[in-house]
Amino acid sequence: MRAPGNVRSNARGAALLLVLWLIMLMAALVGGFALAARVEHMQGQVMARGLVASYAARAGLEYALTRVEDEDQRRRWRPDGSTNRWSYAGAQVEVRLIDENGKIDLNQADASLLTSLLMRVGEGEMGQEQAARLAAAIVDWRDPDQLTQPAGGAEDRDYEEAGRPYGAKDAEFESTAELEQVLGFTPELYASLEPFVTVFSGRMRPDPAFASAEVLDAMGLNGNDVVTQRQRWNPESGLPPPGLPGGESLVGERSGTYSIESRAKLADGRESLLRAVVRLGSGTTPGRIYTPLRWEEGASPR
Repeated sequence: MRAPGNVRSNARGAALLLVLWLIMLMAALVGGFALAARVEHMQGQVMARGLVASYAARAGLEYALTRVEDEDQRRRWRPDGSTNRWSYAGAQVEVRLIDENGKIDLNQADASLLTSLLMRVGEGEMGQEQAARLAAAIVDWRDPDQLTQPAGGAEDRDYEEAGRPYGAKDAEFESTAELEQVLGFTPELYASLEPFVTVFSGRMRPDPAFASAEVLDAMGLNGNDVVTQRQRWNPESGLPPPGLPGGESLVGERSGTYSIESRAKLADGRESLLRAVVRLGSGTTPGRIYTPLRWEEGASPR
């Protein structure tokens, strides 16, 4: 039989252990809550900084639209793919504008021009035969007939044999993204071609005043030389604007429809990238200075 003193001592020991376990449990719970609160705080900061960068990139786009239409030639930004830098609310913003008239229109360009572009910017060493076949597939996609182009192309039967039951569209491209549905195109090939094509110009031939070196090369010109000539001209010099040998001016009329890439970088390194195609004018929305035709935004991969 145990002595009463030993029983009381054991009970106090058990109670002490229980209290210690409760203290440890409470400490763990408090620590867990503190960690969760800290993580939520950090996530909130990241989201907030992301929003700041996103709004700075959007401000870059809207500022670019005021500068590209500025009546003062000294302040006007040229929509020819040049990089323009601007500081806004502590963010460094880089903006590139390209007039859609400087791109190759998928609905208007002939197979020869499309072939030249594919040979210039296609994946790897694309030969003329492969480029011509892909260009023909673009034409077959948009034309209403069921006749395959001489260079190959692709009509409904070819899509069916390739396991694509949707067939050729037989109507105009509504967006450049439709290229990925054209037989023979891969996501990688689309990515290499997309910066140089449009569905918004309505031109059979791009305007060399705004075209990139790659597009100029596809047009049979020396792209680098033309771009250099275009950039060297100072509108305040009093000299006539540069031109091509055939007399075509390298200072074109702006169309009002622009591809814009706006990249904003904050002091802490946070970046946001906005890519859009916009048309000046409100369209059906009163009070807007532009109508978005395409819009992609998010954290910059750089």
